[in-house]
Amino acid sequence: MTNNHLDYAELLRESRLANESAGWPVIRLALLGDNAVQQFTPLLRALFLRANIKAEIFEGSFDGSEFESLNKASALYAFKPDFVVILDSAQGLRDKYYQSSNDSFMQEILAKTVRIWDAIHDNCEAQIIQTNYASVVERIYGNYDLKAPSSLTRIVSSLNCSIVEAATGRRHVLLLDIENLASWFGRRDWFDERFWTMSKSFCAPELMPQVAKNIVDMVLSMRGRTVKCVILDLDNTLWGGVIGDEGVHGISISAHGAGEDFYRFQCFMRELKNRGILLAVCSKNEYANAVAPFEENDSMVLKLSDITVFVANWDNKAANIERIQKALNIGLDSMVFLDDNPFERNLVREMLPAVIVPELPEDPSEYVRAICDLNLFETSSHSIEDGQRTELYRVEAQREMARADAASFEDFLQSLNMQIKIGRFTQEQLPRIVQLLQRSNQFNLTTHRYTSAQCESMANEHENCLPIIASLNDRFGDHGLISIVVARTEAETGTFVITDWLMSCRVLKRGVEQYIMNFIFEEARARGLAMVRGEYIPTAKNGMVRDFFEQFGFLKTHENVEGQSIWTLDTNAYLHSTTFVKAIDKPSSTNIEK
Repeated sequence: MTNNHLDYAELLRESRLANESAGWPVIRLALLGDNAVQQFTPLLRALFLRANIKAEIFEGSFDGSEFESLNKASALYAFKPDFVVILDSAQGLRDKYYQSSNDSFMQEILAKTVRIWDAIHDNCEAQIIQTNYASVVERIYGNYDLKAPSSLTRIVSSLNCSIVEAATGRRHVLLLDIENLASWFGRRDWFDERFWTMSKSFCAPELMPQVAKNIVDMVLSMRGRTVKCVILDLDNTLWGGVIGDEGVHGISISAHGAGEDFYRFQCFMRELKNRGILLAVCSKNEYANAVAPFEENDSMVLKLSDITVFVANWDNKAANIERIQKALNIGLDSMVFLDDNPFERNLVREMLPAVIVPELPEDPSEYVRAICDLNLFETSSHSIEDGQRTELYRVEAQREMARADAASFEDFLQSLNMQIKIGRFTQEQLPRIVQLLQRSNQFNLTTHRYTSAQCESMANEHENCLPIIASLNDRFGDHGLISIVVARTEAETGTFVITDWLMSCRVLKRGVEQYIMNFIFEEARARGLAMVRGEYIPTAKNGMVRDFFEQFGFLKTHENVEGQSIWTLDTNAYLHSTTFVKAIDKPSSTNIEK
């Protein structure tokens, strides 16, 4: 989603004229806060509609966050939200401050905030999105405000820091950085006291769409809609000048002076890579000329090892982007294309409309600002594996070369020396588990999107729930966590129900799915269950697993008009699959632990 058309009146009109599709996914979102949160409802609905999502929204009462959250019988919990957004305003905080004479005002507000979080976590599995506070206009001491312990400026600053610390230890709480938004757009424009007095508006009406957009961006990232790859042009995008004309040392790239804008842009791209965003190159150039600066120009920030896929030829860029997409095996809608040339941008938009193609300003000094303004790289979690993603894809290329050289596919699999480790969800792995559940699309049988709170709940449910993770390594290196399966015991029918199964496409058809299915049936027999049942829920991206259960001998027992199907197989009828995958510390059958 971009910042295009974030006009308050236009979003209201879109909300009134909404034409929702019956097949769209539904988001249940609750709004709480010390302001008139209902003003956000039409904006959120319109923005979710642009993403082909239907939003069902609960509007909390004015300043009723504590009442709604602490009351187990409240309408909030009857609504069963997927997300709870707590919109706490600087104006509401200011008004409470004026009415308070207590020196511990900040600690009381923090304690109340945390109490609300914990109550929501105890009573439902919703992900919480909490705002921090915009810096206030009132400066009683002028610039000395930050040193005056009792000043509102000091309290807001300290409270924001304390909220961050408290949220850091709670996976079920994410932060919406209102202070950043207010600073970006300017506090002079952010606050509108007339609307606060008349209608208790969170901020100036013209900036409310920005808040709504950030909420939607956060929710979409938790539902798997994330940017995974940035595709970069070279000439006048990654450096100044044309490499074919200027040569390796004639292009403009430098930490100071001429080329500094491109240097800073490369620094930004490198940080995205370190965060886990894949970088690819798509350039109209001779290949040898295109790679030379990465190898020979010491002023380059990005090196060849930072680029996951490098394509340089004279073909049209849309075709080359499709090649990159196939090499990475990710969706076109998770790719961003950056090119200084308007013709190339329009070509890709026309031929590959799913690819995100931002407008780049003519001045390269504005590149980073223009990209950041779109908030393209929203994420709800970060894990160690994110920083290793480029290397994982590079090593995968080595595996593909070994596969091409092998006499047969079976010889290739045997040569990999694959070792698998299966265990229950762990606290340490929860960030990565949540990432996979929220982002995996292709090999994902049901595409259920779980929050951190829901995953933590599954990890702690030992009696009837078996939430397992599988990690794989081979002679080329460690794949990391590559599969998640959730199965539940249905005692009344003697059935082991597979509710979720997702796997990295990098390890597809190497015997991993067969090994895990063997394990599932061993576990079912050990639990004395007569049947295993699985479900397939079709999406626009998971057609590759439509017949997944059939290959193991399951029978389709039900299918509705949307293509959602149920598959069953008696445990005694299952035929054990032979694989080249070996176990590391094979768990005992009925009680797999960490």
